[in-house]
Amino acid sequence: MNRKVTVVGAGNVGASCALYLAEANLADVMLIDVIEDMPQGKALDLSEAGPVRGYDVKVEGSNDYAAAEGSALVVITAGIARKPGMSREDLLNTNIKIMDSVITGISRHAPGAMILVVSNPLDVMTHRAWKKSGLPAHKVFGQAGVLDATRFRTFVAMELGCAMTDTQAMVLGGHGDSMVPLPRYTTVGGVPITELIAHDRIDAIVQRTRDGGAEIVKLLKSGSAYYAPAASTVHMADAVLNDRKSILPASAHLDGQYGLKDVYVGVPVTLGAGGIEKIHELKLDKSELEALQKSANVYKEIIAGLAA
Repeated sequence: MNRKVTVVGAGNVGASCALYLAEANLADVMLIDVIEDMPQGKALDLSEAGPVRGYDVKVEGSNDYAAAEGSALVVITAGIARKPGMSREDLLNTNIKIMDSVITGISRHAPGAMILVVSNPLDVMTHRAWKKSGLPAHKVFGQAGVLDATRFRTFVAMELGCAMTDTQAMVLGGHGDSMVPLPRYTTVGGVPITELIAHDRIDAIVQRTRDGGAEIVKLLKSGSAYYAPAASTVHMADAVLNDRKSILPASAHLDGQYGLKDVYVGVPVTLGAGGIEKIHELKLDKSELEALQKSANVYKEIIAGLAA
């Protein structure tokens, strides 16, 4: 394979990303982590699964950012995981320091790579990665709305007893409690769920989507979700590496769209080989637009309080 993806952070999310990237035969994979020998061990284990699982890409591990050289895309999952009772914002101080260190290493050894951020708090971390990297905004984006929409789709399918693959959903806003699921843009077989599900049940599904990450954290009691976040991340990686021109909700830098400036927040974008190739402005009603702007302003306030 000529293409290469570096995954920074070889914990549950990062290792799962490496697995899904390999199983899709999307690119050679480099796992990087600060824990000595751990990424090398996981990479070797994944390599040894290749003959059985049918992938033929290189999976390697390293503790040195120099190993990221030549990457087309860098996926950043590094950071501490959310614990029960901890909000995404509680993670901020520790994970900002980790992000700064990661971007320093990536900028030195893979300056041309696009950056896909998965670390929480997602929208703040994506903004930080963009600022510290010096890359054009369209080359730095965050995995947020794809995961949130996937959770929304799952809960809709559970409610209707239909095939999960028949569902499509749109979730805007920050990757947190202020996210903005859009039921009227959410469909099953092309039919809006507002025609299929009672209003009170839609409200319950929307709330469960907002609480989706916290629900898993509570159930696991130690750690947080990783299968769905990793799958959603690789879905985005596929759109970039194979130039799909996919319309997906992603954390993107806004410069006037939706009345917002200098903030990363989840909006529908066209994702392809150029990264964020277009930001789509949906026709939102007053309450939806206000909810999106309120969500974005949460992160603007956090960003304003960060040290340079």
